[in-house]
Order: sequence, then C-alpha cells, then structure tokens
Amino acid sequence: MRLHVIGLGGAGGRIADRLAGEHGDAPFLAGAHAFDTDMDALGALNALGEERRYRFSDAAGGDGLGGDLHAGRRLGDAHASELGRAMDDQQPSLAEAFLIVVGLGGAAGAGAAPALAAELSRLYDAPVYAFGFLPAHDETVEPDDDGPPSAASAAAGGAGSPGDEPAPPTTHRPLAERNAARTLDALSDECAAVFPFDNGAWIRPSETLAGARERLNRVAVERIAALFGAGETPEGTATPQQVLDASDIARAVGSDGQIAAIGHATQAVDAPDSGSRFGLGLFGSSEPAEVDTSAAVSAIETVIRKATRGKNTVEVSEGHADRTLLVIGGPPAWLNREAIADGRRWLAEETGSDAILSGDAPVLDGDAVSAVVVRSGIDEPDRLREIRETIE
Repeated sequence: MRLHVIGLGGAGGRIADRLAGEHGDAPFLAGAHAFDTDMDALGALNALGEERRYRFSDAAGGDGLGGDLHAGRRLGDAHASELGRAMDDQQPSLAEAFLIVVGLGGAAGAGAAPALAAELSRLYDAPVYAFGFLPAHDETVEPDDDGPPSAASAAAGGAGSPGDEPAPPTTHRPLAERNAARTLDALSDECAAVFPFDNGAWIRPSETLAGARERLNRVAVERIAALFGAGETPEGTATPQQVLDASDIARAVGSDGQIAAIGHATQAVDAPDSGSRFGLGLFGSSEPAEVDTSAAVSAIETVIRKATRGKNTVEVSEGHADRTLLVIGGPPAWLNREAIADGRRWLAEETGSDAILSGDAPVLDGDAVSAVVVRSGIDEPDRLREIRETIE
C-alpha cells in the first residue's frame, strides 16, 4: 500500500526520519514529514530534508510545550489545516493510508495529533491510523523516587558495557500518563485504528528509556515497515500468491478506532541450491527448488508462533482478538502453502478470530522467513488500563 507517514513531536519525528532513511526508496513509503514546535528537535533529524520538516506555531517560541496538553490541543486546532497544506508537495491525495506517529505522553505532538487526523479524514478518503508510544514508568516518577529497575539504573548510566558513555537520564514528565490517556481517547475517536507501542514492556531491566531509545525506535520502524510494506514488491520481483493491499489491512484493523497490536518474527534460512526461483509450486512453477519440505514447514510454524506469542507492540491478553491478519514473507521456495494453511488454522484457534486474513511477501534474494501478525479488537492491555485510570 502507499503509506504517507507523519511524525508529530519529538518521538514521532524520529520515527518518520528513520523510516525515510531506511525505506525512502521502498514502494510503500509514499511520503514522510515531521512536524513539531521544537526547532532543536527538527534540526536533529537527518534523513528528512528541510522541505519535509516543518515547525508550526510561533506561540511555542521554537521550543516544546513543557507537557501542557491543553496548549497542544489549541495549537493543533489552530494549525491542522496549515499542517495538511505542508504535506502537499508529496501528493498526499495518492496515499492509500496515513500513519500519524506520536509520543502519546507529550504535548505538542499528542495535542496536535487528533486535530490533524480529523483534517486528513476530511480531506481524503484514505484511512488514518495512529502509531503511538506509551510513556514508560520512569518518565513519570521523580529521579530519586523508588521505581522499577529501569529508573534506578539511570544513576548508573543505564545499559551498556564497561567503558561506554553513560546513557542520558530519562526526562521527568509527571503528566505523561494523563496526557497519554486523553490522547488515546481522542485518537480513537478520529482514527480508523490505533497501534500503541508500550515503551515500558520493551525496556530491559538494566536500561533507562533514554538508553533504550535507539533500540526501541529500530523495533518500531521494523514493524511499521513489515506491516505496511508487505503488499508492495519492486518491479521484476516475484508476485505474491495472495496479494495484500490497503483494503486487506483496513478490514483487519477495522475503522472504529480500536486498539491493534503488531507481532513480528524472522528466522534465517539457506537459499535453495537450484531449481526454479518460484519453488514448491507456490506460484505455478513446474520446477520445485531444492528446499526440504520439513524445513520449510518448521520455519513457517516457528515464525508464526513467535510473532503471535512473542513480544508485540502492546500486550495481547490471552492472545485473543476480533480480527487477525497474517503475512508470511521470505524466499519463494520456502513459502510452503500447506504450512501457511496450517499456520492460519492454528492462529484462528489461538486468537478466537472468526476469520483470518492473510497475504504473502516473497523476497527473491531473501535469507530469512518472516511473519507479521496483526490483531485488532483486543482486550484492553493492563498498561492501557493503568494509564486510563490516571484520569478517572
């Protein structure tokens, strides 16, 4: 699908910038912009050119908003049309979906996100999705409070081996959880679906959020690209048997602002020694490649189970979901049809979903088999419940 990504605020801008740097030439990335009130945050971006970075609101004086979500909402309402026009250079009317990426505990990005989502929905027929980072616990406690290991480790410099530079301390944001709760509610009203990313669940015991940020950003970009890039293959490559398009993703995640989780897993495999590049008859070849069937079945089963039961972008209670999407990728010779069908059946039992949507993403020169599992309409994760309780 043709996806237009908008990074709002510091966290969102870093993700949009990384997507542009790592996937700027990929067919799925139709456009990428970063919008912020903070000049320094925009200036720190590397891959997005100046024409893709835009500071809005002179009222912020070129700085952030210090956690004031209400000020962010006012700025969003006042500047949503302006931000929509700032995207025109990349022809957003051609996009099949928009993805707003934002730190949910902030003020500028979180405040502006609902208004921008509403503006994009007004202007275009394509669905608007949100990918939002949940605040970690050590952002909301005072530095000398008794907190989880990640907070305590800040004084020791966070993660790293002996001799490494100490990680910068995590910023104290006492309003982050309340901002996140209010922003989640607002985005659910304006977006087709919301993909939360639970920072706290991904931080290792010895890390601070600041020390883990690079790794977490890498995981987030990997999962965004794995999902939204699955249906787009460069010209001259293998054609998927089950083509995944924008309507399939829309059907899987829904249109009522529900919470969705992304699971992803890969397993390295050997390239087939000989035979057709389309192997195992998956694409109608009469010359199967020399890939052991049991090895292909094992690889596909492994990645499906890891993507489902491994760490998702947000917790999926008991694995259940109203709707589920499965995408299997890798060298065509490894994409065994029977194994994929068995995986679908297992996934249906695991999630309790009435129907499993699926697609494949063949990679001719790939060296790994991968699975993307997206579940929507999940029971509210514990972390989201904790955050929502801060405003009850």
